[in-house]
Amino acid sequence: MPLLNSQYDAIMRRYDATRERHRHELDERITEVYDAVPAIRDLDREVSTISVAKARARILNPEAPLDDYRERLEEIGRRRAALLKEHGYPEDYMSLRYDCPLCRDTGYVDQTPCVCFRKAVSDLLYSEFDPGPILEKENFGTFSLGWYSDTLKDSSTGRSARELAEAARARALSFVESMGRPDNNLYIYGNTGTGKTFLTNCIARELLDRSYSVLYFSSNDYFRILGDAAFGREGRTTAHEKAILECDCLIIDDLGTERTNSFVASQFFSTINERIAKDRATIISSNLEPGKISDMYTERVFSRILTHYTFIKLIGEDIRIMKKLTGGHT
Repeated sequence: MPLLNSQYDAIMRRYDATRERHRHELDERITEVYDAVPAIRDLDREVSTISVAKARARILNPEAPLDDYRERLEEIGRRRAALLKEHGYPEDYMSLRYDCPLCRDTGYVDQTPCVCFRKAVSDLLYSEFDPGPILEKENFGTFSLGWYSDTLKDSSTGRSARELAEAARARALSFVESMGRPDNNLYIYGNTGTGKTFLTNCIARELLDRSYSVLYFSSNDYFRILGDAAFGREGRTTAHEKAILECDCLIIDDLGTERTNSFVASQFFSTINERIAKDRATIISSNLEPGKISDMYTERVFSRILTHYTFIKLIGEDIRIMKKLTGGHT
């Protein structure tokens, strides 16, 4: 995921600090073991001596047999492991440890960004466009069907508000499990206060917990950032636009509340079209009925969403008002 140089440097400094911390912790463990079991220190010195002799032999004669050196080192390794076990230490106690064994705290695996690096990028960008601590409160663990009526029916399907909400939760969980698959996109719509943003927050929290990179924007912020990047305002560059295109999951909340024009429609189409082509998941929440999309944007935007998105409808009374009236209790 492309970043500003300052953002990239900030992430790499964290990796540097992590590696330094683990090296310091290893030095402390080695000192502890050497003080408790001096014989292990002697074995390590012997390993150093043999390794130097092995390297010298290879330099003097590239064809020189090294089996004797290898056997001696293997025997020392067995004796060392036995001493550690005898004195109650784990076999890897004197080995370097990592927060991320995949990349060994470098951020890259075979020159490809590690999953932990992508998570770090997501966390950093979240800190810039932070939805606040809301994800601690709004997640699948706190999702309640109690706010949805059994009697209020959707006129087009005959399903109750609760049935639609239950189906929406199931589809949201399926969306999480389907990350990386083609056409794994959601268009969540319904009247104000029916839980659309809550449901997107549930998904965002679950994806972040699984180390996926997620970017979340209100529609106004989303189009403002794209505009700033396009015209070089407020220090924005194309790196911000690329980050939006490359993150694992992009969430655009309250689509249709922004002021629309040809630039907005063009940017919107470019984003969803490229993300579809790259199998990058996108979630859109809106008060707009699907049929209204072409009216506000363009027919080709509507066509992409109709073809590549799953529609989730929520109905009901304004949950935010009900929570205030009941003190948050269903």
